[in-house]
This record gives sequence, structure tokens and C-alpha cells, in this order.
Amino acid sequence: MKKLLTVVLSIALVLMLAASALAAGEQIALITMDSIDQHWVTLNEGAQKAAEELGVTVTFMAPNTKDDAQQIEQVNNAVAGGYQAIIVAANGPDAISSALKEAASQGVKIVYVDSPANVEAEATFSTDNKAAGKTAGETMLAKLTEMGVTTGSIGIINVNAATDSCVMREEGFRSAFEGTEFTLLETQYGEGDAAKSQSIAENYITQGVVGIFGCNEGSTTGAGNAIKASGSSEIVGVGFDKSDAILGLIEDGYLLATMAQNPDVMGYEGVKAAVAALNGESLGGAVTDTGVSVLTK
Repeated sequence: MKKLLTVVLSIALVLMLAASALAAGEQIALITMDSIDQHWVTLNEGAQKAAEELGVTVTFMAPNTKDDAQQIEQVNNAVAGGYQAIIVAANGPDAISSALKEAASQGVKIVYVDSPANVEAEATFSTDNKAAGKTAGETMLAKLTEMGVTTGSIGIINVNAATDSCVMREEGFRSAFEGTEFTLLETQYGEGDAAKSQSIAENYITQGVVGIFGCNEGSTTGAGNAIKASGSSEIVGVGFDKSDAILGLIEDGYLLATMAQNPDVMGYEGVKAAVAALNGESLGGAVTDTGVSVLTK
């Protein structure tokens, strides 16, 4: 009996070491929408923390700007470079799909963080963007009501018409104003660029808006900077993501609030899922909500 127990324990130890060796030898590519926004930098930090704990290599291969062609190129480079798993925040749900399907056909494991594409993946870790967008709208509406403002126009600055996460945020935001007397203007797209978004916001301000919503970090920063430049204390700015610039604009009173996601959790859990998939675990395509917090002054 004692000898049998020793054999069983030895087999378990061998299997554990084999799994560890498998994980340690794997290379994982992390491809986000860009490498500039603090959101993606923080996501990478979470990914690197998990990589260190699990003994794998995670290479941050994000393009320098939000561009479908560059993101597709990074996916192709990861496959050509022999990476066994790709963690990706898709710039759009369709443009990148062919490249991801090709990667999957070659045995590469796909995990989504922040924003998925229309290709099956091992798992997804993201904010419930529609719910968070509605919370953003409710936050703005509550402030306007407090100010005694019950009508007026509201501008929306989004990244583009394709990025799933931001489209859902806008949809949720608009839903918060259903049944009110407010007019939500046609969405303008700033490609996540703070300078372009500021120009859009300045144009909204000339139209006399009572509020501006930014759907991501660059959009929110641009909106806050435009409100600051206008010198108005009557325009309610609400946005998404947490950066030093956005927190500064909130502290100085140019933005009311931002919906702070947890990109570090996305990155950390994304790497854990990729390693589990590489070790043969079936994750079933599970979608995990990584949460959001409303940050105000």
C-alpha cells in the first residue's frame, strides 16, 4: 500500500512538473488597440504580473495607433513568430476576424480582453460596456437634474463605428436618456485621439450643448480639455477610462466623472486563461465582467 501511494505521488509530481514545463516554454502575444493609452499600458502591466507568476513570456505587440491594418499585421507577425497564444483587444469585430481565424486554424489559442472580435475564443475578459455606458448616462442625468437642467443637447464622442466595446458604451449611454426632454446629437468620431476629440467637443460647445460624453480615454480627455478651454462651468462632462490627465480634469472640475475599468484585471486574467488553454483546459468561451467604478471628485 505504501509503495502504491509513493508511485501515485510520483506520477502526480511528474504531471505537475510537465504542466509547469509546458507553460514555461510558451510565448504569448498581447495585442491591444494601441500602445499609447494608459488603459492599454495598465492592461499590459497586469498581463506581465501574471506572466511572471506563471513563468511564461508575454510580448506586448500593440500597434502605435488604432488601425485595423496594423493590428492585423501584428496578429500575422505573432503567428509567423511561433507564438502559441494571442491575447487581443480587437479594434473592430470584423476587420481582424480573418487573421484570427487563420491563427486559430494553426492551433493558436485566442483570448479576448476589453473588446472581442467575431471569432470564437477560449475566454473573454471585459467590462459590461452597455451597463457601464448606462451608468455614465445616469450619472450625467442626475447632475443635470441637480442643476435644474431638464432640456438641451448632449454631444457624444466615440472612437469609431466598429469597436464593439465603445459601440456598447454609447448604446447604454443613450438608453439612460430615453423618455427625457434631452436631445442626443449625432455621434462624432475622434479615433480615440485626444486632439481630434477636443476639436469635436469644441464644435459641440459652439452648438450650446449642456453635456458631452466621451466613450474612451482619448475622447474623454479631449472633451475635458475643450470644456476647460471654454471656461464654462455649465457643461457636464462624463467619460470612460482612468488616466492621470482624466483624473486631473475631474479634480479641477472640468469633468464630472469617468467610468473606470479594471484593465489590470483583464490583462492578468487573460494570461491565466491563455496558459490554462495551452495546458489543455477547456474554458468554454466564458465571458467575464471585470467591473467598473464611477470616479468623481
